[in-house]
Amino acid sequence: MSERFRENYFIIIRVIILLILSVYGLLSSPDKMGVSVEMLLLVSFYIGVMTFRELTKNNKKILLTITGIILYFLILYLGGMSFFMLGFFTVYETMSLFPEIDFKWYFLPIIGVLIDIGTGFIPQMVVVLMMAVLYIQNNYVIAGYKKRMKEDVLIEQELKKDMVRQEDETKNEIKKNMLAAENKVLEERAALSQTLHDKLGHNINGSIYQLEGVKLLMENDPEKSKVMVQAVIDQLRTGMDEIRAILRKERPEKKELALLQLYKLCEDCIDKGVDTEFDTEGETAKISDRLWELILDNAFEAVSNSMKYAKCKHIKISIVVMNRMLRCSITDDGVGCTEIHDGMGISGMRSRVRSAGGTLSFETEAGFTVTMLLPLEE
Repeated sequence: MSERFRENYFIIIRVIILLILSVYGLLSSPDKMGVSVEMLLLVSFYIGVMTFRELTKNNKKILLTITGIILYFLILYLGGMSFFMLGFFTVYETMSLFPEIDFKWYFLPIIGVLIDIGTGFIPQMVVVLMMAVLYIQNNYVIAGYKKRMKEDVLIEQELKKDMVRQEDETKNEIKKNMLAAENKVLEERAALSQTLHDKLGHNINGSIYQLEGVKLLMENDPEKSKVMVQAVIDQLRTGMDEIRAILRKERPEKKELALLQLYKLCEDCIDKGVDTEFDTEGETAKISDRLWELILDNAFEAVSNSMKYAKCKHIKISIVVMNRMLRCSITDDGVGCTEIHDGMGISGMRSRVRSAGGTLSFETEAGFTVTMLLPLEE
């Protein structure tokens, strides 16, 4: 059954019923001389009006229905009771204009079968009941189903809009976080450069001047030259200690660099057409530099595998910090797999997690999920 027929099947059924009842009326006409041309034209006009009625909008549909009622009574007046059955069709067509009425009213016209038109009570009852059931099915069951389908389509469209909006918000959030992290790293680099310049500039310049003086005094006053060289050595040693102290103090935190790299990883995947999101829950400050490095290495390995083999459309990286443990999971919605083979990548992931005293697990039922459970370091 074609889609077009399914959509218009009731119009076809209406036309068939209309033709059968019209032909029955014409064949049962009591006129022994046969059906007049005027009568044929009148019935044909009625069939045309009632057929075209279903293809028009509400206002025209009402006008055509009124026209059909007038034509029916004219046919009944001129053709006699042989066209009485067309009255049931006309009544049901008129009732179809009022979808708010209760379906029980569709059984009311059945009272008309009590009128004897010579065809017998049972045949009339069967025909009218069949018409009642068909109209109830179309105007209530199928119409209700179509209405629900339309509502479901609207809901689905709204959900798709929400998904697109959330996807855009996620991308914007990733870019915002990445820019914030990049700006902080740049600020820290600028502060480090300024500190090195302020702290060490005079120290190094002073050492250069002293060494130039040593060069002039080396032959004439060796003792004083030795003293000045020792002073330069002490000054440079102090400078080195200051450099170490500055680097320890001013270097960017591993957490900030790790977050920046994870956000950059998500953006790279998005640029390649795979929707990727990253979220954290809990106090990420509890995560040590060593664990951040482990998470980064395994996240890059897992995401790389998803991009290569999973044929996925979505990847999610999630870090949850609990009381004494953290859970990091990388999930994709790809094809999954039936068996896990420990190649170099997965073996490396297992080794890193094992060295931190954690556990590594995989889920392959819906897509592919890598989960790391790691103890927080004191």
